[in-house]
Amino acid sequence: MLRLKRLTWIKPTIHSPLLNSPLAASNPSQWTPLRFFDFYKLGNKEEIEKERARLNDEMNRGYFANISELKKHGGKISEANKIIIPAMAALKFPALDVTYPNGTKLSLPTVFSANGVDTSTMTVPKASLMCLSFRASSQTMVNTWTMPFLDAFSNSKAVQLYEVSFIDSWLLTRSPVKKLLLRIMRKPDPEEKKDMLQRQIVYFFGDHYYFRKDLKILNLLTGYIFLLDKFGRIRWQGSGVASKEELTSLFSCTSLLLEEN
Repeated sequence: MLRLKRLTWIKPTIHSPLLNSPLAASNPSQWTPLRFFDFYKLGNKEEIEKERARLNDEMNRGYFANISELKKHGGKISEANKIIIPAMAALKFPALDVTYPNGTKLSLPTVFSANGVDTSTMTVPKASLMCLSFRASSQTMVNTWTMPFLDAFSNSKAVQLYEVSFIDSWLLTRSPVKKLLLRIMRKPDPEEKKDMLQRQIVYFFGDHYYFRKDLKILNLLTGYIFLLDKFGRIRWQGSGVASKEELTSLFSCTSLLLEEN
């Protein structure tokens, strides 16, 4: 009986900034992830093999490997495209369910379908810039892309800009904590003039391993930038801190997408 009681209560050892400070980090996606393998999968051989492959993948690619890589190239995983990726060769951006700070949910990317618009009442953009941040350290990198992009296309109705922060901590994905977190992250509307292009900050809660796998994202300490066309295809991509040449390439490719029928 005593042994049973010991098994029924295991004190969690979750480290979270919520326990120490009122969400002092500017980007909550830096907080430590915690996962559990679903019990119903224990009898599923295919799921066990997938989980085994995943554990092997994550063990071979640890935090210190990411740090070492970051020191080597400063977050520049690869040079950005110099020219636009042809539509026929472009890969689709994986579907992603995100949440605005006010609690509104959205499925990204917003795209055209073969029958017209694949959204409810939203305007489908001709070009969308997706900026992905998995840890707070990458936010300054993302800013080097978003701020010039906002200036360059501030008057365009056909462009959208999303900054997606990924939060994978088990504690922070629980409903009560998640709602509190979104409320804290909500910011008042700025007083400056409203441009047509606005930076839309959204959050993804939960496990993002397979999403990253589709995009071949390994290092979580850098920022990733993807330019999508109206069909959700990746037509350009970059990472790390933006250079002048890369920004020129991004602007040029965005302009080409705006000219496509």
